[in-house]
Amino acid sequence: MSHGKPEVHIVILAGGRGTRFWPRSRMRTPKQLLNIVGSKTMLEQTIERIAPLVPASRVWVVTNAEQVAAVRRQLPQVPARHILAEPVGRNTAAAIALVAAHIQRETAAPDKSDRLSKPGSQDKDRGDAIMAILPADHFIAQAARYRKIVRAALQVAARPGTLAVLGIPPTRPETGYGYIEYERRGTRVAGERVYHVRRFTEKPSLPKARRYVTSRRYLWNAGMFFWRVSTFQQIMAKYLPKTHHAVLRLAETIGTRRYADTLRRIYPQLENISVDYAVLEPASHHPQTVFVLPATVGWSDIGSWHSVYELLAKSPGENVSAGAFVALDASGNLLWSPRKFVAALGVRDLVMVDTPDALLICARDRAQDVGKIVKWLEEHHGRMLL
Repeated sequence: MSHGKPEVHIVILAGGRGTRFWPRSRMRTPKQLLNIVGSKTMLEQTIERIAPLVPASRVWVVTNAEQVAAVRRQLPQVPARHILAEPVGRNTAAAIALVAAHIQRETAAPDKSDRLSKPGSQDKDRGDAIMAILPADHFIAQAARYRKIVRAALQVAARPGTLAVLGIPPTRPETGYGYIEYERRGTRVAGERVYHVRRFTEKPSLPKARRYVTSRRYLWNAGMFFWRVSTFQQIMAKYLPKTHHAVLRLAETIGTRRYADTLRRIYPQLENISVDYAVLEPASHHPQTVFVLPATVGWSDIGSWHSVYELLAKSPGENVSAGAFVALDASGNLLWSPRKFVAALGVRDLVMVDTPDALLICARDRAQDVGKIVKWLEEHHGRMLL
């Protein structure tokens, strides 16, 4: 898989609401903008983790209009024009198509000094780039190991027409993740194992998830993707032509006064579909197109307060607190109240999250359902507590 490579651009998807982290996570300050684990926000940790791979001038963030100001405050090192705001959420295929158009526009610019000084082989890549699409709100314990695998994935994705994904070796029969089935025989790129993807499967039932884990032929889909801009656009043109052509029309206005109005008009018309459904699933039906690299890197999507407890608890049954506390005849609790002394008595496996205007109390094994509270609030209290 040795090929000439255009420059690498890293795209961080940071538009989610993080409803399962209510009451800390709100519309303007969602999960990725909070210090859920550690002193830095999830977004800051993501940027710090990938900083050795590319300069900040080649980092892009896609967020929404409500969060764009906060994202820019947290990431002053990233060019303001690289922090793109969706006027409405249209899922990941549209978000990636939008940023791909911006990257293509920028890399095609004739005044880029590095291009003008390197004629010949570089010219054929003008307007193209390798994109790394990464979530803004995941935890990765082994950052150096992660970067090594990402570098290998970028090498795989350098080949035109090739898509690469990272897969997490499953540690349990999880029903909340999508799975990637891969061929048994693989190869190595930059010392990392690389396998052909057979298919992507959606969130399975528990019996099916158990079969997947037992077979050792499946990985969790962690939402980390790698491909050339040109490869992505060709596949979008084939499988999602309406969105592709609409974004091409929008791209003509990038850098002009017409861009903002055109974005507001065109973007809501784009198909609301994930990139997994729109691009990866149909592409995986063709051999030699989609590859997966197993990534054992201490990964967690930190999908709920229960996930936070699992990361922070050093031993089973330990009580975890964000501030001063005492726990008597109490175990397995997550107590988040950094400004108040917390006293827990005779309670087990609870989540308690205290904010100035709301208090969450739930069983730890029901933490995945906190989003239901947000839906209830939307129906009964409007935006006041959102």
